[in-house]
Amino acid sequence: MADQPHYHGHRERLRQRFADAGADALADYEMLELLLARALPRQDVKPIAKALIAEFGSFADVMAAPAPRLMEVKGIKEKTALELKIVEAASVRMLRNRVINRPVISSWSALLDYARTAMSDPQREEFHVLFLDKKNRLIDDEILGKGTVDHAPVYPREIMKRALQLGATAIVLVHNHPSGDPTPSRADIDMTRQVIEAGKPLGIMVHDHLVVGANEVASFKSLGLL
Repeated sequence: MADQPHYHGHRERLRQRFADAGADALADYEMLELLLARALPRQDVKPIAKALIAEFGSFADVMAAPAPRLMEVKGIKEKTALELKIVEAASVRMLRNRVINRPVISSWSALLDYARTAMSDPQREEFHVLFLDKKNRLIDDEILGKGTVDHAPVYPREIMKRALQLGATAIVLVHNHPSGDPTPSRADIDMTRQVIEAGKPLGIMVHDHLVVGANEVASFKSLGLL
């Protein structure tokens, strides 16, 4: 229609391309356009989507960014930021449901996907503990440390106390490196050894320690550090 906004046809073409070929057929900013269009249906969202990618680097980084940071980008108000955070929360819950109450060994790729997504704040280090039962099924995932850009306080005794409360017999440690480099630091290695030692007299085993970076996840077990 002649009186339709210029972006109307573009938006419909994006939707059709997604319907025909899936998300892989769209660039990161185009996926963001589709999401932003739901919150801003009467606005050309392409410039906003590109600004978000320029600011944060990727679709995943945009979705993981805290709402206040999203709102620093021109065109993103509180309502729009909330819409993006709802989508992120839905993604985390979906991935969590793929691993909860399932043996993590046989669902390892799903666990890695969940670990990447669960690191919700790329600007700060978060320390998660995945608690497992006797059959290595995930009982729960809890954040037991939040910190700065390069440190999250972790207390081995608190980890073991929580493991006993949940009836866990094994754990997987997971934390992120906001720098993007997943290489374990000396502090990471020392802390992991402390957790292992704290668990031995209680019969609680540390299966692995995963360090989430920007594009990959480092495994202590695979690196021979466990």
